Parts: sequence; structure tokens; C-alpha cells
Amino acid sequence: MSKSISSARADFPILNTQINGNPLVYLDSGATSQKPQCVIDAVCDYYTHTNSNIHRGNYTLSTRATEAHEAARKRIQNYINAAHDYELIFTRGTTEAINLVAFSFGEAFIQPGDEIIVSQMEHHSNFVPWQLLCQRKGAIFKLLPFDEQGELQLDVFQELLSSKTRLVALNHVSNSLGTVNPLEKIIPMAHAAGAAVLVDAAQSVQHIEHDVQALDCDFYAFSGHKMYGPTGIGVLYGKESWLEKLPPFQSGGDMIDYVSLDKTTFNKLPFKFEAGTPNIAGAIGLAAAIDYLNGFNYADLKAYEDELLAYSREKLGAIKDLTIYGNAKRCSSILPFNVEGIHHYDLGILLDTYGIAVRTGQHCTQPIMDRLGIDGTVRASLALYNNKTDIDALAEGILRAKKMLRK
Repeated sequence: MSKSISSARADFPILNTQINGNPLVYLDSGATSQKPQCVIDAVCDYYTHTNSNIHRGNYTLSTRATEAHEAARKRIQNYINAAHDYELIFTRGTTEAINLVAFSFGEAFIQPGDEIIVSQMEHHSNFVPWQLLCQRKGAIFKLLPFDEQGELQLDVFQELLSSKTRLVALNHVSNSLGTVNPLEKIIPMAHAAGAAVLVDAAQSVQHIEHDVQALDCDFYAFSGHKMYGPTGIGVLYGKESWLEKLPPFQSGGDMIDYVSLDKTTFNKLPFKFEAGTPNIAGAIGLAAAIDYLNGFNYADLKAYEDELLAYSREKLGAIKDLTIYGNAKRCSSILPFNVEGIHHYDLGILLDTYGIAVRTGQHCTQPIMDRLGIDGTVRASLALYNNKTDIDALAEGILRAKKMLRK
């Protein structure tokens, strides 16, 4: 039987916290989600009963830790429907996963004059690594713009593609606008031009479709801490055919097969890309988070979050002088806004006095802010533990702030 979404809040102990004498209203899950008790317990249990290094020990604790770590990889494989568990590389998060591809793919396949296309709505972690790669290799950095509705311009994308396009990097869901990008159209277009596609799934893997074989993406990166798992753990999925051809990103223990004075050969996948002692507890905690998510009916969970976002847009849209940014046909989990005459930073500080946690600023997406002609927004981001009461509190907090700051 599936878990009840209405009872999910009870699974997150931090939601019982009082902030400035008010119940916590946590609306910053796009930055990091809260953790259910089962994830906290899984991490604590590892350190209490299993803690040891993996892969190289032949004693009981090491064997148990290795089995738990590799079982976590298998559970993540099933969650995103990868063809093989060795196509999953553990990283510190989305940022490291993207940098891994930018370095390794760049070393192997990028030559002067080659082209890389990056969307205008990327987080800096899926923007700057490609800029630096192009500068390093003499390649051409091309920008895929978005329109007034916050949707990528596919007609422009078709024009940008050429025989020199080597890679396209874009997110599935924008962390600043909430736009759900039409990967089902973009990926075939890129492949038809002979380009690989990297998907930043940090804001999507916990909310919408996450079948990498159906998407047919070449690389897919996400972070545990945004999907109810621990910080410091993430995943890079890469098709086996690509990962076999890429050189290692880092060198050290566990990624080698043979070392001599003359040469070094590398371990098989996935260990070729996992140098040094990994975040074992993080991988186990991420697997526990996936088990938690799998306890819900996916269709019900998605419908609940979509309904809550629609309610949020309606509730805040009714506030005078409040502007919501992005009006794409399909959005997920993100609500960016500003109130005329109130700086987003000031509004965020005042909302915190009422116990309401939101994010303010550029959200590591300065190209988006430049396109919108603003210096930042207030961003409320939703998760399965949020409800309409949270949104009502946010709306009331904004109205109180208006009265206080716009006398």
C-alpha cells in the first residue's frame, strides 16, 4: 500500500521546529530538502554499526559496508531506470558530476572550433564549466535563449545546431523559473546533429519523470540533498558507451587497475571515476531517500505537487503589486516573485521573522536575471511535505511585510 501524502509531514522531524516563536514554514527545498527520519536513521545506523572502508577490506564490517554501498547504487539504477548499475558514478553532487563530464568529455572530444550549446536558464554549475572548457580548448560557446514565457526557443535551437556541435547542456527543470524543458523534443534534435546531451536533473529527479532510457540522454546529473537525501552525495549517470571512452576525472585509490613506473591502467566502470574513499554514508542515505520516495504512488505525488504549485500561483497572484516570473506551459515546484517597492532580500529577511524560509537573490542564475532585467527574486520552492497552509502563511507574511515596509 502506498504512503499517504497527507501524513508525510510527520516523517520530517525538523518541521516541528519553531522559528522566532512561529512554526517553521520551509519553502526552500530547491536549495536543499529536509530529511525524513528514515534517512537520518540510515546514516546513523551506518556509522553506529557498519562504519568501515569499502572494496578493499576482507573483514566483516568492510564486507557489509561494501554490500550496502553497492546495493545503494543498484537502488538508484532502478529509480532512474538505467540499463546498468555501473553506469552510475557517485559524486559529491550535481556540480561535481557536471564538472566531471566537462573535464573528461572535453579532454577526449573537444577540439578548437567545436561548439557547445548551453541554455540561458542554467544554474551556474551547468554554465561556467562549459564556458571554461570552451576557453581552455578554443571551442565556441553558444547560448540557447528563452522567451518571454520562460520557455526555450526551439526554433533558435535548430539554428544553433551544426555539424560542429559536440554537446548540449541543459536542465530538465529550471531552478529559478520552474520551467519544465521539453527534453523529449530537444534530445532527438541534438542527437540528429551528432551531439551528446547532458541533463541537469537536480530540480527534476524528485518531482517529475526520471527514466534515463526513455529520455535517451547521454549524461544525467543530480544531487541527493535536493531529493530528501544527505548532503555531499550525488550521481552522474552516463551511457556505458560514453563512459568507456572518457578519461578519468581524478586519480588515486580504487580507480586504478595496475600501476608501474611506466604506466597506469584504470579500473572498470564505475570505479574508474570514483577515486578515493567515497561518501559511503551518503550513498546509503540517498538509497534510503529513494526507498522513501518509492513508498508513494508516483502519479498521486506528482498530481499533489502540481496542484500545490497551481494553488501557490493563484494565491500569490492575487496579491497587488506582486509579480510572478515565468509562465511556461509546464512548470514544477518553483515559484519566483518580487513585490514592487520591496527589495527581495529585505522581504526574505522579514518573512524569516515569521518563521517562513524562502530563498532570495540570483539563485546562481545570473543570465536569467539579466534576461529578465532584475537583480534577483524571492523564490519559494515546494516539496511533498508542503501544504496549502504553508502557502497561506507565505501569502499572509507577504501582506504583513507590505504593510511594514511600504508605509
